[in-house]
Amino acid sequence: MTTQKTVFVGLSGGVDSAVAALRLQKEGYAVVGVFIKVWHPDFLVCNWEEERLDAMRVAAHLDIPFLTCDAEEAYQTEVGDYFVREYMAGRTPNPDVMCNKAVKFGAFLSFAKEHGADMIATGHYAQVKDSRLLRGVDADKDQSYFLWTLTQEQLAHVLLPVGDSTKKEIRAEAARAGIPTAAKKDSQGICFLGHVDIPEFMSHFVELKQGNVLNEKGEVIGTHNGALVYTLGQRHGFTVSNADTETRAHYVVGKDMEENTITIAEHPPVLPAQQGISLIETNWIAEVPKEGDEMFVQFRYRQTPARAVVSNIANDTCTIVPTESVERPAAGQSCVLYDREVCLGGGVVG
Repeated sequence: MTTQKTVFVGLSGGVDSAVAALRLQKEGYAVVGVFIKVWHPDFLVCNWEEERLDAMRVAAHLDIPFLTCDAEEAYQTEVGDYFVREYMAGRTPNPDVMCNKAVKFGAFLSFAKEHGADMIATGHYAQVKDSRLLRGVDADKDQSYFLWTLTQEQLAHVLLPVGDSTKKEIRAEAARAGIPTAAKKDSQGICFLGHVDIPEFMSHFVELKQGNVLNEKGEVIGTHNGALVYTLGQRHGFTVSNADTETRAHYVVGKDMEENTITIAEHPPVLPAQQGISLIETNWIAEVPKEGDEMFVQFRYRQTPARAVVSNIANDTCTIVPTESVERPAAGQSCVLYDREVCLGGGVVG
């Protein structure tokens, strides 16, 4: 006689995690719904009580136990503080990646193990097969980009029940099952914080000083709100005073933290083919690639993958050399590497 396995499902209050719990329940697991409570700064509107209530409604509808995992400390330290620290250093953070690493597959996984769970599950659009992390079937919703920090030890305790379906299929399944959040809109913005105005957010932690916007000739053509809140490729948030350029799109192609200036151009910042870019804090989910291996890379969520070669592989660093020109990533962004549908791992742009 086999022992029924217990799975703690992170119920966010949305439809994806609700269907994840529904599917696991149908598969015969002992499912426990868990709401993960995270830190919110005092100056932001917080609706976690409403989200928790929706999660409770889902648990009640499925007739499963419901718990709350207090991950406030982990979120504030590993996500909130990191977010502020990276911007202050002139880098571009990826809080969703850190939230998955420190909270959903960190604090939550530890909480689950401490309370007797065999596995955890979330509503991520990605798949785990044969100890590998794969893209989700729904290309528009695939979230494997945000999961590159996962390890084999974590994957052994993780289920991703909705990754083999499209969002449309998930909503239809939820509606058929009478899930109370079946028609609820998707959450947007920074992980758990929702829509955040970066300059407004950062102004609570550091004094932002207005500075000059420069063109590629170094001429002053406008003003900005503080160089540290801009990232390469950004197309908004600054003022161009030259009437001749006001009607055309402009991209941030550089910034000088010491001089508090940003440089803009009518083209995105480009990383030419064959020009290497260094990654730090690398993590390889399964096997470490070999020198010269070709793979696909993504520097941004939903970016079209580009071919690249990996070299100079060390303990936690490597060099990525695109074989075609790509939009230049900002320091601090995540670079995620794929072998077709398999997420190999990734690193942080140095």
